Amino acid sequence: MNTKLHAICDSQGRPIDLFVTAGQVSDYTGARALLGSLPKVDWLLGDLGYDADWFREAVQNEGIRARIPGRRQRKAPVRYDKRRYKRRNRIEIMFGRLKDWRRVATRYDRCPKVFLSAIPLAATVITGYES
Repeated sequence: MNTKLHAICDSQGRPIDLFVTAGQVSDYTGARALLGSLPKVDWLLGDLGYDADWFREAVQNEGIRARIPGRRQRKAPVRYDKRRYKRRNRIEIMFGRLKDWRRVATRYDRCPKVFLSAIPLAATVITGYES
């Protein structure tokens, strides 16, 4: 059993909203599920898995500028702010801290609801690490 965790984080890398999908499911499914819970921000960072025209348009309709690099298969390359995109490491650090919790990293729980309930607990604790 494999899963993917999708998250919306603030500028400090603290999780705001979480969504779990099956591991073989496209990242677009997680993006579609979290789209409605995006906060009012100026820009959004996302990795290559979220590079889709429909997602960029939906984010732009909310008044948010997407900073998502384009996939290599794109015919027309997408321009993005590389300096700002480097700040995405805060999100990766958040995922690394969540995986410090063995229960989250190894997914002991078979039931997705139980697994998803352990993640906010871990997220609550890791947000206290930053001072």
